[in-house]
Amino acid sequence: MIRCIAVEGYRSLRSVYVSLRDLTVVTGGNGSGKSSLYRVLSLLAATARGEVIAALAREGGLESTLWAGPERISGSMRRGEQPVQGTVRRGRVSLRIGFGTDEFSYALDLGLPMPSDSLFRKDPEIKSEAIWSGQRLRPATMLSQRHGPTVRCRQPDGSWTVVPTQLAPFESMITEVADPRTAPEVLDVRETLRSWRFYDQIRTDAGSPARARSIGTRTPALAPDARDLVAALATIDEIGDDERLAAAIDEAFPGTTVSVVDQDGVFDLQLRQPGLLRPLSAAEVSDGTLRYLAWAAALLSPRPPAFLVLNEPENSLHPILLPALARLVVAAARREPVMLVTHSDLLLVALRSAADETGTDLGVGMAEAMTPRLRIPEVSPWVPHPVHPGTSPARGVRSV
Repeated sequence: MIRCIAVEGYRSLRSVYVSLRDLTVVTGGNGSGKSSLYRVLSLLAATARGEVIAALAREGGLESTLWAGPERISGSMRRGEQPVQGTVRRGRVSLRIGFGTDEFSYALDLGLPMPSDSLFRKDPEIKSEAIWSGQRLRPATMLSQRHGPTVRCRQPDGSWTVVPTQLAPFESMITEVADPRTAPEVLDVRETLRSWRFYDQIRTDAGSPARARSIGTRTPALAPDARDLVAALATIDEIGDDERLAAAIDEAFPGTTVSVVDQDGVFDLQLRQPGLLRPLSAAEVSDGTLRYLAWAAALLSPRPPAFLVLNEPENSLHPILLPALARLVVAAARREPVMLVTHSDLLLVALRSAADETGTDLGVGMAEAMTPRLRIPEVSPWVPHPVHPGTSPARGVRSV
């Protein structure tokens, strides 16, 4: 089970350590760092697909994603006695991200390439990676380590084996080192990251993929854009918790039922509401109804992920639907860890109520507290990059 996330040097997140609960809610105003934390998790997941460099490039490259504040923040800046202002950068340009579970932790360090005439000279490079057992990095807990192109892995007798493959700067050891005998922990990290799911701003406009009919195949996990929504609902009805799905729909829209019709191997939705003389298809239902059905399909998946991340699920939903949504989220968090980013106080109240009813471990963090300008940093118990004898651990901000 994932327990923590750490990041240094990403946009508005200078040095952050986040302890995770069954349900972790990140809230705060615009510009407070909520979206930055969401994107950091997306970058970690992209590492397992070999796409972290491309993902950074789509965000404008490493230089546009680096910590946007001053390199050093004085005590007078933190106390508000002096304005926050930058100085000439002296340290190495670096973006460090990582996560920890009960069994192992992983972190990588991304930096700028050496000057060259290559057409790809602006691509960031993976400088180092590390996997270690537990959440606290010590020399004795290191399992696999990459510096530059070289990867070494610890063997059961404590000795180290150097992997023959030399990695390119754009390659991660998570995707390139795949020997279950010499580096089983690398495979564990890869499969963990690949099992994470992200849902962000599901479209509900007229051309939305969620409004299209679905190919009639079993769909235990809803696609990020909900293009297979109808098939996902049909899968829940057949092999999942169909009673919970029906109850969630009835709670949100009393008296409403949803069924799926098969039209020569293509599925379509039929939503029946009191007072209507005919059922509505996915192309006809309202934006809020469609989005709620998509969240229900994502949260009631018959194959829950290792980690589920939701970004502002309250968008386009009437406030009266938020208690029903909150109960779905809390129910999902009792099966797998969930992180939810929101700016809705009403949803937060509903989540607290639902968590209290079920005894779910709920942690709420204000995104503003993740920036060092508003809180004096403290030493983090989890360091998102390798620590060697004689060096000091990174300073981080705890947010729970």
